[in-house]
Amino acid sequence: MTGSTLIGALVGGLAAAGLLLSALATPPARRITLADRIAPALRERDRPSQLLSGPDGRGAGGVLAPLLHRLSRLADRLLGGQASVRRRLAALGSPLTVEQFRTEQVLWGAAGCAIGIGLSLVAVVVGQSSPVVLLVLLGVCVLAGALGRDWWLSQRVAQQETEAIAEFPVIAEMLALAVTAGEGPLGAIDRVTRLAHGELVRQLGAIVADTRSGVPLIVAVTALRDRTRLEPLARFLDGMAVAIDRGTPLADVLRAQAADVRALSKRRLLESGGRKEIAMMVPVVFLVLPITIVFAMFPGLIAITTVAG
Repeated sequence: MTGSTLIGALVGGLAAAGLLLSALATPPARRITLADRIAPALRERDRPSQLLSGPDGRGAGGVLAPLLHRLSRLADRLLGGQASVRRRLAALGSPLTVEQFRTEQVLWGAAGCAIGIGLSLVAVVVGQSSPVVLLVLLGVCVLAGALGRDWWLSQRVAQQETEAIAEFPVIAEMLALAVTAGEGPLGAIDRVTRLAHGELVRQLGAIVADTRSGVPLIVAVTALRDRTRLEPLARFLDGMAVAIDRGTPLADVLRAQAADVRALSKRRLLESGGRKEIAMMVPVVFLVLPITIVFAMFPGLIAITTVAG
């Protein structure tokens, strides 16, 4: 496959994609939704102020929005896992919806497609002209781009959980101390969020914000417990919610929870030390020890070879 043939194939593919999109946008091929059917019968709303209105959808973003919407729905059907994506977005505190996340996956896949096309052109220039190899390379780049966005979301959630676990013992101690000093549950959480900073403090700040907006404290605590993926934090919030609901002395509950958190922190530290100790043995066993054996046996092997010769 020569360079001119590849360019012709790309131009033909773009033309075919344009014709396909035009055909899909025609009324016979476009599925009419319920909103489209009842829109003429609805009373038109008053026009809002132009100063408060959002973007009008003109430009490249408005033109590509329907296409991105369709591609995001296609990606959602192919990849699945809406519940997992929604749970990770909620744990991260991201304002993105599942559909917006799928749209970002489509954009990452398009970026991977562009990289794949560039690599294909480089392969043609250097002499690799197999169409199957080029198509496989293009597909791998597109798939890597789409899955890379999901991997990046998982990495951000894992980093957030690591930071929250590191802050958890100190925050639990501060909450127990504030309640013991006479603060109420909401006052203790508010005081901790004003004095401390970090990922866990940001999540506790959501409880204060929800409560001030009219949500009951138990509902706000339970909502954070349902959003978090950290089992120790979920147990801590569950114990707090039960103590508030049943009128149990909260100071005793928080002190017991703080003691459990300290024990958990010590256990995690010991487990981390054990894993690092094993990791430190890997270069010793697979690098230093073989080299030592070679140095010990090499003079003897040379002597045996000399005597045998």
